[in-house]
Amino acid sequence: MTEARGGLEDVVLPALLRHARVTYGTTMRRALADAGHDDLPKNGLYVIGGLALGAGDTPLGVLIRELRISKQAAGQLVDTLVSRGYLQRTVDEHDRRKLTVNLTERGRDAARTQAAAREAVDAELIARVGESDVNAARRVLAALIEIGRAREAQDEKLPDGVEES
Repeated sequence: MTEARGGLEDVVLPALLRHARVTYGTTMRRALADAGHDDLPKNGLYVIGGLALGAGDTPLGVLIRELRISKQAAGQLVDTLVSRGYLQRTVDEHDRRKLTVNLTERGRDAARTQAAAREAVDAELIARVGESDVNAARRVLAALIEIGRAREAQDEKLPDGVEES
């Protein structure tokens, strides 16, 4: 199951990851459009999918950090998702200074559609390379994410204005 795949074995990992992400994103966007959710903005897939996988309400601050976009851009994205009926925004009952966002029924429907599209790509991938290769790829990507998180944690420990060389 390690035969050449269109000569892509020599392509650097960042490029492969970008193209693989496009495969998932395009498939999800088509499925969402077919289900009447063609108005999800850029990064909307991430928010809808992330909230669907999360446990309960998600603080707005957590969303902003995970999106890695400015607070202003995150606020505009959430505003758009609220106005289009995917999210509802509420004041945190434990800390009234915080806002939380959660999925509406329309948001949950979009999340189910998105998950089904992702699962279809996963099934096709398993059919092409086998479950063991897909699981190996998951382990590799998980290790790559751990490297990034460890570096972020290290960067957070540095005093302001000091950069690691």
